[in-house]
Amino acid sequence: MSASSSTAVTFAPNERVLCYHGPLIYEAKVLKVENFTDANTITGALGPHCFVHYKGWKQTWDEWVPHSRLLKYNETNIELQKSLQKSNAHASASGGSSSRGPKAGPREGAGGARGGTRKDGTRGTKRGRDEDDSNRKPELKLNLPEILKVILVDDWEAVTKNQQLVTLPRDPTVVALLDEFAAYIVKTKPAHLRDPLLLIPSIISGLIVYFDRSLGANLLYRFERPQFAEVRRQYKTGQQVIIGQEKEPSAVYGAEHLLRMLVSLPGMIASSSLDADSVILVRDYVNELLGWLDGEGTIANIPSELRADKHPISKHF
Repeated sequence: MSASSSTAVTFAPNERVLCYHGPLIYEAKVLKVENFTDANTITGALGPHCFVHYKGWKQTWDEWVPHSRLLKYNETNIELQKSLQKSNAHASASGGSSSRGPKAGPREGAGGARGGTRKDGTRGTKRGRDEDDSNRKPELKLNLPEILKVILVDDWEAVTKNQQLVTLPRDPTVVALLDEFAAYIVKTKPAHLRDPLLLIPSIISGLIVYFDRSLGANLLYRFERPQFAEVRRQYKTGQQVIIGQEKEPSAVYGAEHLLRMLVSLPGMIASSSLDADSVILVRDYVNELLGWLDGEGTIANIPSELRADKHPISKHF
């Protein structure tokens, strides 16, 4: 089901549903429903949303999701869920059964069939297998437009040299930007991207998860950390925050920090468990996103707006 067709479907509290999360679909339960407007949005996105709990997952994973990530729990969509699981498993197994490698390795070493022929062969052979496995995962090479490189440098100078911070919440937020990009993909259906209508909800969901998990740990300069702590108190952990109405960083921060996350993706993906097929998929969609940020979408003027000398910046005390 495409994002465009899912907007006509309604969901109710306590309804059993299927929900996109990352590249796969999981069973979930709708806890609450809400139509987000500018006045009451929690995530930064607008339109119908559901607060869901994933079956078998901890409550910490409960989240607000747009209807574009939800599917009715029926035989057709269950088959789609199984198909994505099989495709993911097949991709992992292709190219030398890399997903089975970690399981096969210890059995092979224990039997001594390959590692016992040389006194120093066991460790060397293991290293060789590890290198072979890593070589099967293609490098996530990004085509970063020159203007975006300039923005990153300007952003770095504004924070580290001038000790300036962007005003938060940003407009547009990371969530809003990625929603615009998803709408662009649904409308244009780029021929060089695999199954854009089917996969764009998973791509957007995955990028948002990567952003929210990596911002505080990897993406901030030292001078920005007090601001980040205040943002967490204001939107997530403070006593005034209503349970179920917390905002993730992606609903507060904007394009500057999204760019930082995108250029950090190759390192994050390299240390992940993504298989080669998924890495290629992410690479293609992220490069499309970078090209869109460079001027293909409705935020064509965002580069000049992000420059430290033109972008509204506030001192943080």
